[in-house]
Amino acid sequence: MQFLLIVMAVLSWDLEPSKPNRPDDAKPNIVIIFADDLGIGDVNCMNPSSRIPTPHMDQVADEGMRFSDAHSPAAVCTPSRYALLTGRYPWRSNLKKWVLGGSSPALLEPDRATIASLLADEGYRTACVGKWHLGLGHADPVDWAKPLRPGPLQAGFHEFYGIPASLDMPPYVFIEDDHLEAPISRQMNKSSHRRQNGGGFWRAGKASTDFRFEEVLPRIAARSCDIISQHARAQQEQPLFLYVPLTAPHTPWVPTEEFTGRSLAGYYGDFVAQVDDTVGQIIKALEETGELDNTLLIVTSDNGCHWPDSDIDKWGHDGNAGWRGQKADIWEGGHRIPLLIRWPEVIDPDSTCDTTICLTDLFATCVKAGGGQWGNDAGEDSVDLTPLLKQEPWTDPREGIIHQSGDGMLAIRCGKWKLIEAEGSGGFTQPKRVRNSSTGQLYDLKADPEETVNLWLEHPEQVARLLSMLNRLRDADRSVPMQTISLSESE
Repeated sequence: MQFLLIVMAVLSWDLEPSKPNRPDDAKPNIVIIFADDLGIGDVNCMNPSSRIPTPHMDQVADEGMRFSDAHSPAAVCTPSRYALLTGRYPWRSNLKKWVLGGSSPALLEPDRATIASLLADEGYRTACVGKWHLGLGHADPVDWAKPLRPGPLQAGFHEFYGIPASLDMPPYVFIEDDHLEAPISRQMNKSSHRRQNGGGFWRAGKASTDFRFEEVLPRIAARSCDIISQHARAQQEQPLFLYVPLTAPHTPWVPTEEFTGRSLAGYYGDFVAQVDDTVGQIIKALEETGELDNTLLIVTSDNGCHWPDSDIDKWGHDGNAGWRGQKADIWEGGHRIPLLIRWPEVIDPDSTCDTTICLTDLFATCVKAGGGQWGNDAGEDSVDLTPLLKQEPWTDPREGIIHQSGDGMLAIRCGKWKLIEAEGSGGFTQPKRVRNSSTGQLYDLKADPEETVNLWLEHPEQVARLLSMLNRLRDADRSVPMQTISLSESE
């Protein structure tokens, strides 16, 4: 009997989460899950009318903070990724509109500070798993037979596993660190349809033999969880920064069989349900390693949902929760995105923030959380959100926040006012641009959140003020005053 009790005790020890060998005041792990084209209306905690189950993202909100007025810096993929990692508006880079291709050279400037590079300087292990979409190497197009440098490893990550660009962009390959996991060996035909049963779209191009669209998201989830588990097993005091730019729910919408029919919003909704499950797997891995409550966990999206009116009518689901427009548009549906943050030591459970913020702000927030510092040549458009997370008084030092459409149209938000420098959506929704127009768009988002009444002619004083502000910030090197960004100056 005594032997049996000993065996049961040993088994119970094995079942308990492993406790990392780290001091109580250790720096937090930082995990950013960056969904691709996830709309604010897709997530139940942000839109109770959503026809998609999202229990794990809802859990993050219930245990942390949800933001009702968070914005991606651009309404399409590449520029938002650039801005998140650098804290710098993407239109300050060499890419002024739309996105890079799968074989484009690197966009990040040499020696450009990123969240990863600054956290690595503070002793973090840094890993990126998923969709890179910031270009690789110097050649145009990329020479896939050579080491893919510069790339994630030159941007501050110690390791990378993922794909070059969007899931519908060739080449269809996996990259391990700076080389292909398997050689390019075949030519893939383009999809035969764009939206039959929901997003079966992909482009023709080169692929490795083992590449399967439906296997990409599960492989990203598995590798992310492996990194968390391996890091915990190492029993080091070193904290982890894990950046997980997902490939979903961007087209092609390819949920695995397990998730087919999970939602009431077609294959797109099923793919979102699989994204939510991926969030759940990462939470579980953190919990099983005993690291969940020592982790700053961020779940967000690179832009609004690609979901036109025809899809709303067909499925009765509005992925952008009633905000005008969709992905790529300068209207709110293009860039108002879900942002959920869980950080038990700092954030009260089930809290809400209605302050207008930009994803560039994650640069300053994450680097400061990790004890890092940055100079006046970095984080030019990033503000630390920690006071908001603590629900302390906070004043944004920026005059306004700038949004960018797919084709490069800019808008500026200042309080209730939003000025758009031209007419049209600047993206996918018609009219895309109104040619030869001498006016832009001005909306009072407090009185008219749907952006239906253009007040450009009624409020010339606001037009003049906001145009001057937009042009001044566009011409300047930064929107955040220099003295606010260096921790060494404020400590």
